[in-house]
Amino acid sequence: MQYEPATIISLAIIVAIAIIIIKGVVIVPQTHAYVIERLGKYNRTLEGGLHIIIPLLDNISSKLTKQEQIINIPQQNVITKDNVNISVDGIVFIQVEDAKKATYGVVDFKFALSNLSTTTLRAEIGQLALDETLSSRDTLNRKILQAIDDASSKWGVKTMRVELRDISVPIEIEEAMNMQMKAEREKRAIELKAQANKEAVIREAEGEKQKTFLEADAIERMADAKKYEQEKTAQGQQNAMVMINTAMSNNIKAAEFLLAKDRIVAFTELAKNPSKDKIVVPFEVTELIGSLSVLKEFLGSKKA
Repeated sequence: MQYEPATIISLAIIVAIAIIIIKGVVIVPQTHAYVIERLGKYNRTLEGGLHIIIPLLDNISSKLTKQEQIINIPQQNVITKDNVNISVDGIVFIQVEDAKKATYGVVDFKFALSNLSTTTLRAEIGQLALDETLSSRDTLNRKILQAIDDASSKWGVKTMRVELRDISVPIEIEEAMNMQMKAEREKRAIELKAQANKEAVIREAEGEKQKTFLEADAIERMADAKKYEQEKTAQGQQNAMVMINTAMSNNIKAAEFLLAKDRIVAFTELAKNPSKDKIVVPFEVTELIGSLSVLKEFLGSKKA
């Protein structure tokens, strides 16, 4: 079967048009950005979706992902400020924000950021002593992040975060650090024990002081109570004397009454003594009888 030249030409034109249409339709994934050049010059950046370009005139210069990417910082030897050789590695998380700058700003932004991370890491650790490097990892991550981000922003790349994965020290340094840590712990334990003993002595002294104070206060209170008792007793005795003097002034036989009362009481006590070898003889029997008479007269006057 032979085709006429006109038919062949028509088919060729149709195929060419189909190829041009197919080449002119570009579907960009949501997470990507395509940089378009027209006749070798930057034209525009295609974001996610359906786009139309001019075949033969427009060319896709680069296809970049806008997702976060990971750049490894290879393990390397770094010398600290106090001349300790340590081994460090890490990772850097980046994200392309401007596809044009990432394409034209640097030849290979990943390679550039990897080398920049290495040199920045060495510079930052070189300013810190070993103890500071081990204890200030978060601070070190922030410093490296800031230094890398300042440079990567010119390339349309945002440095999201930097993480140091491993910091290794030589074995002899690690053993020395363990010994130092042990000595620090023992020193701390001794200091805590001494502080506890000191506080115990202070508390004991405070307790003795408080005990002495309370005892002195109790003695003072007892002395005041005894003084009060003596004062009241003396006052009672004074009042009794005043009453006796008053009674004696009012009745001339009051004194004889009191004396006779005391003699009777004494004689009664002697009489209660169970001893059989005793003879109770009043000093003056007549005075005793007189005392009884006085007592009788006094009681009679009271009844009157």
